Amino acid sequence: MQTRNKITLKEQERQRCEVWTRVMGYYRPVSQFNRGKQSEFAQRQFFVETVQIPIAK
Repeated sequence: MQTRNKITLKEQERQRCEVWTRVMGYYRPVSQFNRGKQSEFAQRQFFVETVQIPIAK
């Protein structure tokens, strides 16, 4: 069994992760949204669509 080393960073070594999302056909960083759009983004429900294969008769 392999042991994994835990990576720890000091606060000054960290950097902010910028999240982009698709809006109205193009991508924009969420940080540039107004407060209302940021609130809508936070309330989004993500899902995974399952693929259904039709059965041949």
